[in-house]
Amino acid sequence: MEVSISCWFLVISISVCLFASGSFSVENFNQAFPIVVPDHGHTKLRLSREGLDVIQRITTPISAVAVIGPYRSGKSFLLNQLLSLSCDEGFGVGHMRDTKTKGIWVWGTPIELDIDGVKTSVLYLDTEGFESIGKSNVYDDRIFALATVLSSVLIYNLPETIREADISRLSFAVELAEEFYGRVKGQDVAFEPAKLLWLIQRDFLQGKSVQEMVNEALRQVPNSEGDRNIDQVNQIRDSLAVMGDNSTAFSLPQPHLQRTKLCDLKDGELDPLYVKKREQLKELVASIIRPKIVQGKALNGKEFVTFLEQILEALNKGEIPSTGSLVEVFNKGILERCLKLYGEKIAKLHLPLSEHSLQGAHQSSRDEAMQLFEKQHFGRHHAKKSVMQLDEELEKLYKNAILANEYKSSKLCESLYTRCEDKMDQLQVLRLPTMAKFNAGFLHCNQSFELECIGPSKTNYEQRMMKMMGKSRSLFIKEYNHRLFNWLVTFSLVMVVVGRFIIKFILVEVGAWILFIFLETYTRMFWTAESLYYNPVWHMIVSTWETLVYSPILDLDRWAIPLGVVASLFVLYWRCYGRRKHGPLLPLKNPPKHRPRSD
Repeated sequence: MEVSISCWFLVISISVCLFASGSFSVENFNQAFPIVVPDHGHTKLRLSREGLDVIQRITTPISAVAVIGPYRSGKSFLLNQLLSLSCDEGFGVGHMRDTKTKGIWVWGTPIELDIDGVKTSVLYLDTEGFESIGKSNVYDDRIFALATVLSSVLIYNLPETIREADISRLSFAVELAEEFYGRVKGQDVAFEPAKLLWLIQRDFLQGKSVQEMVNEALRQVPNSEGDRNIDQVNQIRDSLAVMGDNSTAFSLPQPHLQRTKLCDLKDGELDPLYVKKREQLKELVASIIRPKIVQGKALNGKEFVTFLEQILEALNKGEIPSTGSLVEVFNKGILERCLKLYGEKIAKLHLPLSEHSLQGAHQSSRDEAMQLFEKQHFGRHHAKKSVMQLDEELEKLYKNAILANEYKSSKLCESLYTRCEDKMDQLQVLRLPTMAKFNAGFLHCNQSFELECIGPSKTNYEQRMMKMMGKSRSLFIKEYNHRLFNWLVTFSLVMVVVGRFIIKFILVEVGAWILFIFLETYTRMFWTAESLYYNPVWHMIVSTWETLVYSPILDLDRWAIPLGVVASLFVLYWRCYGRRKHGPLLPLKNPPKHRPRSD
């Protein structure tokens, strides 16, 4: 029984302790809470639920004031001064060489302001200083960019003066914020920058106002000679154009000479000018504070946390460059990948191609390369130069592809032209001249050239083909009748011999003599053989000749010698052996008379 009572007492005690601690953690908001902290490698960021829970409880529109700047520049002390808190009450202030603030912290109790009739909760964000030891540039840039995206007022805390590195880092942070804001909200949504407050902590401005000093630092550098380094400096300033007229400048003198004892000093012990300027700074910050607007809507606590989660996921997920490497260097690697993709697409083409097809393939490959660049490139302002460079490089590759296509087209069309030229030469020296075979070869050569010759060289070689084919055709027609006439004269004499002495068939002999006499007599009567070619009888002879010599089934020009040899062997065989068994093949001219045998 006593053991049971002891157990119940222990359970009740633990429950009371847990409830008490929970109540304390919920009610004690007068302290700083981390919302974003670095991972173990100090390269990426992760969310801290402790700080997010503090923000999520806010139901009114939120405005965030973030202070950024180099480490050990007094950002945490400045925030405590703006919140009217001592170092023991507010953000932790470090006097050692390492950074006190890690990641991004928020003050748990927002300042309630009435802005244009809307009750607004103002959060103050302390950020980890950049350029500290043991961190990568990428980590610093993520912190800088995240503060740029989240804040409504961005206080750029700089000691003494504005360095070129400070401008470059701010430019890069704006680029980074704009890039990943677009990745979360869509490329068609414009980046909504924060109010930028240049806070220069120095005692003497040497006759210049702080605004004049900022304007002078951001002014374009004349570059009449086109120096690349100066052009890069001006490009950095161009990228800050997105801030527009949202920036202002303010100078704040040093509060005391002994900076390590600032937390121990009361306002009466600080420099009076500093106290006066500090109060002016509070009024200036309050005057420019506006609710955080995303896509036209003011964010409450839960919406602000959701937006933070999306931006941080995009920052950690995407590969980003650092200000040390410059955006162009980062985009150069992407540019090379895009060029490689384009080159691979063009290399897969089977050249030669028609100019229209090559241009279509180029446009398709270029669009793919540009889409890849759009997905992977960094920075909208810096990327313009890379886009122009990519376009120039793609045009160079396209020109090389055009030259390669012209070379391949020229080689192909030249080989087809040579083949047709050889074919025409072969048709000129046919053993048995035939217009039908010449026309068939002419048509086949013309069609094959038309189909197979493609590319930019086709037009030029088509003209050469027309001239060559026209000359070949004219030459063949010119020689055709003359060669056919000679061949028919020879053929008639051969057939006279064959009909009289070999087969001894009188009709063959008579027909051959008639053909021979006609050819020879006609040319003697009309003086020239050309006049014969207009005679209808000649046309009938030519028509018969074309029918016998060439057809799709039989080409005597190719088979004349084999068929002649076979016919000669057949006749020889018949004369030696076949006539004894079967008698004469054809009626003989003088058949032998049968005489009775005498005793």
